[in-house]
Amino acid sequence: MNYLVVLIPVALLLGLAGLAAFLWSLRSGQYEDLDGAAERVLLDDDDKPS
Repeated sequence: MNYLVVLIPVALLLGLAGLAAFLWSLRSGQYEDLDGAAERVLLDDDDKPS
């Protein structure tokens, strides 16, 4: 039962850290252009040197 005294605060801290990381990524614009990377893969680059 003593392990719950350690595990509950650790779980809460990890949950808060995950929430903080998600909010940081949301505010820094990580989810602005979801289709751009997928479309760039399909584009054929002809600018490569021979």
